[in-house]
Amino acid sequence: MQKNERGLRCLESDGCLTVYLEGDIDHHSAQTIRSRIDTKLFLTRPRELVLDLSRVNFMDSAGLGLILGRFTKAAELGVQFRLASPNRHIQKILDLAGMERLIPITAARSS
Repeated sequence: MQKNERGLRCLESDGCLTVYLEGDIDHHSAQTIRSRIDTKLFLTRPRELVLDLSRVNFMDSAGLGLILGRFTKAAELGVQFRLASPNRHIQKILDLAGMERLIPITAARSS
């Protein structure tokens, strides 16, 4: 697993690039996160891109824009895209934005 600054870790496995996001996704962090995800996406050209949101504490409209932008980039490259494991607070934000109409969202796994 590759760890980057600002709580962004990536794992490549069987054609799937999973990006583990941590902390806050707001206008201060979104541009850096977007750039790092895009670079990794273009370099690896996976079959699927997964953004794991299990450790995201806060997300505002910049976070929603980050997600929609990665969805668009993935579609342009023919890469499947989904969100994984949002906590209740983040899920509520995604629900209010109607994100599930565009992007598959998988729930956190039970232990």
